[in-house]
Amino acid sequence: MARILITGSADGLGLLASKHLIQQGHEVILHARNKERAQATLSQLPEAKHLLIGDLSSMEETKKLAGEVNALGRLDAVIHNAGVYQASGKTIFAVNTLAPYILTSLIGRPGRLIYLSSGMHRSGTWNPDKIKGDMDRVSYSDSKLHVLMLSKAVARKWTDVYSNSVDPGWVPTKMGGKGAPDDLQKGYETQAWLAVSNDSKALVTGQYFHHQRQDKYHKQADEVASQERLLNVCEEITGVVFPF
Repeated sequence: MARILITGSADGLGLLASKHLIQQGHEVILHARNKERAQATLSQLPEAKHLLIGDLSSMEETKKLAGEVNALGRLDAVIHNAGVYQASGKTIFAVNTLAPYILTSLIGRPGRLIYLSSGMHRSGTWNPDKIKGDMDRVSYSDSKLHVLMLSKAVARKWTDVYSNSVDPGWVPTKMGGKGAPDDLQKGYETQAWLAVSNDSKALVTGQYFHHQRQDKYHKQADEVASQERLLNVCEEITGVVFPF
């Protein structure tokens, strides 16, 4: 049995992945943005042992969440699933980029890390001057490129951890919309598979997956200098140092 934290598990892919892993007998630590969403989540997953609350658009709440996670003991995996799409650039950057950075840096190092990216990352850009000048200029696509860069930086620095990113596809969730054409089941199964599977195809690091297969991605994510600059910018903004 594995112990897994899934951020943003109140609905969508996070909730479905949580249900899937709990049904397999794993211990899942749920996360919701506020008390109302937490209550709704527990009504659907009453068998969950832990549910933590924290608004990831707030750096202070995110740091507090990391402390509460550590108080529960060591994790086997963390799935950084939480994300926002229709929001201001500042909120997108806070939730999609800074929160995974903060939680990765402050939560005790698990064996596996999974970051939810998106196929839209391919049209994103990495421009630290734009971020520092006006965070509201950060797009969703930009943030998902940041996530991919973060996962690759972690894989490079933490060689004892499997760190990978996932494109779940354009799936019919609240974020994706009812008409989204992709396979919802494959969307959530891939992150769960990377979190617990002993399949040799899952026991890799620094990769980008779509439906349990490695996929093509924006090659800027491989640039070590860009990865290092991302870590430096995140440290400057959050005050949190990435542990080597």
